[in-house]
Amino acid sequence: MASSLSATPGYVAGTWNLDPSHSEVTFSVRHLAISKIKGSFSTFTASLITGETLTDSHVEATIDIASVSTGNAQRDGHLQTGEFFLADEYPQMTFVSSSTDEDDDDVLIKGDLTLRGVTRPVTLAAEFGGITVDGYGQTKAGFSAKTKIDRTDFGVNWNAALEAGGFTLGDTVTIELELQFILQ
Repeated sequence: MASSLSATPGYVAGTWNLDPSHSEVTFSVRHLAISKIKGSFSTFTASLITGETLTDSHVEATIDIASVSTGNAQRDGHLQTGEFFLADEYPQMTFVSSSTDEDDDDVLIKGDLTLRGVTRPVTLAAEFGGITVDGYGQTKAGFSAKTKIDRTDFGVNWNAALEAGGFTLGDTVTIELELQFILQ
């Protein structure tokens, strides 16, 4: 099956490495049932191998847990502990794709996410931004992607009951990616 992605001008089968200075990994989780707390990871890598068609493509990514930032040093330290990421024992979160397909304008990337030593299947709904050549002659491809996970599925169970009812944190975490890749 040829895909619209593989019909994009500039598309080539090959190996693409992440351009970290033009990429970001962010997350959000409901706090006190009234708002969301957002954070990011500043250290991560990814590689994309594009095949002749979209369904022949493969992606792998690694995120360093110690690079988490929510804009609050005390909270960031708490996230490193066993109540959350257990970073000393599990310093990385990884994603390895198992299949890629298209659904209307989205690229659906299914794969295994590993966090705290627990691996679960997830689906990233990705949007292909296009391919271009930058001012340095590098061929680049851009993607946006999003998924939601239940943090308790990965052993991230900390919570505290609120006097008014409910809990401090929601279980659903939204993960968003803005990624640029450079053709090697």
